[in-house]
Amino acid sequence: MGSVFHAFPQLRTAAPRLARRLFVCRPCLNSPARAFPLRTWSRQPSVLQSVRWTSTQPLRSSAATAEASAAAAATRSSAKSSSWPKTSSKGVAYWLLGSAASVFGIVIFGGLTRLTESGLSITEWRPVTGSLWPGSQAEWESEFDKYRASPEFKQLNSSMDLADFKQIYFMEWAHRLWGRAIGITFLLPTAYFIARRRVTPSMAWKLAGICGMIGFQGFIGWWMVKSGLKDDLFAEGSHPRVSQYRLTAHLGAAFAVYCSMLLTGLGILKENRMLANPAKAAEWVRTIQHPALRLFRASVAGLSLLVFITAMSGALVAGLDAGLIYNEFPWMGLGLTPPKKELFDPFYSHVPDQSDLWWRNMLENPSLVQLDHRILATTTFTAILAFFAYTRFAKSVRAKLPKDAKAGVMGLVHLVSLQATLGISTLIYMVPTWLASAHQAGALALLTGAVVLYSRISMPRRAILRQIMNKPQVPKSVQAQPLRSRISASQAES
Repeated sequence: MGSVFHAFPQLRTAAPRLARRLFVCRPCLNSPARAFPLRTWSRQPSVLQSVRWTSTQPLRSSAATAEASAAAAATRSSAKSSSWPKTSSKGVAYWLLGSAASVFGIVIFGGLTRLTESGLSITEWRPVTGSLWPGSQAEWESEFDKYRASPEFKQLNSSMDLADFKQIYFMEWAHRLWGRAIGITFLLPTAYFIARRRVTPSMAWKLAGICGMIGFQGFIGWWMVKSGLKDDLFAEGSHPRVSQYRLTAHLGAAFAVYCSMLLTGLGILKENRMLANPAKAAEWVRTIQHPALRLFRASVAGLSLLVFITAMSGALVAGLDAGLIYNEFPWMGLGLTPPKKELFDPFYSHVPDQSDLWWRNMLENPSLVQLDHRILATTTFTAILAFFAYTRFAKSVRAKLPKDAKAGVMGLVHLVSLQATLGISTLIYMVPTWLASAHQAGALALLTGAVVLYSRISMPRRAILRQIMNKPQVPKSVQAQPLRSRISASQAES
């Protein structure tokens, strides 16, 4: 047999192809979906061999081969990613919004815990056993003995009895239990949604990140409480209180968790609405990408950041009890600001050369901390009103701005007006508990309005944009263009 191949080298080259030709039926042979393994030879066929083979079986064109390869690759890719949805379920969005509402509530309840001076009543951090309510008289006596050893009891509450202690203990215990409930009701559904493929891969990472933020928030809470249980963490003879730095970190982390839940939930609902009506969504994309709205979108992000910073300055005011001085507005004593010597007092400097004079006073001097909060609050109020005027009097913005964005801007004006009223009233009436709690709720409500407005004008994920632009409801003239070209063309036409 070998001598035959040596005598007829053309037969040696064509043998594998002849076997395929003779022993495979024609429908299977011409089917582009099947692939037959062929033995490759190092020797290239001659021109005569190529002509003979072409006469026996027409070769498929290179374009058809490339198309078949692309189809096979797409099939393999879709098979790998078919277990993950293209967009997250609406149920996930509603769960996120419910979790955000729970975080909103615990922030307000935490403020009440601080205002009633109940935050230092539990002197230990027991993540598991600490969730149990003391069930016997001996357990209550044990908890009360631990509180008696704290600086707060020795300097402020030395006349407190067990009945009064139970009241403040309940506030702190309920606050901690609520935090544990938020952690459990977020961690377990997150694991379920990821295991059942109810969310996209990117959303799975976002949910895992929020879980980590919740756990870290619990640690920050104890780190804050711990600062009020030791005499060496505050000046000798001063009012026992938690560190204003740690209080601000605790509140800021809570705000970050809340905004993450809110923005993520709203984003899922927005993606589902856009996929349900691709034609309307494509028109919205063209509108929101108009150059006239570029400054508007940047301004919304800037306002959200300004509201957050103002709220954090309010946490410094609360931590230092700075709202109990200069209880008038807009004056602070004899003028709009206290004397410079009072604002930059060398008493707050911790180094001999006083190189930390400025930042120490800005963060630890109650007079300057209150002044900073007044300036930031006034700036926020003025900026939102100016932003509202810009959307009403700039013709290009007013003509292109979607209706829901206009409603969001109007909502911001109402919220900032209410918050300014609450803040001034809290200061004038020397921080009553109910009014101070309402002022804190107003700060988070104002941040909510800014986040909702940002969600309404932000672009969806690129994968969602591709799906929208490739839907049959979208005009073919728009579908034929690449995504970037569509956006640029829409901007040029406008």
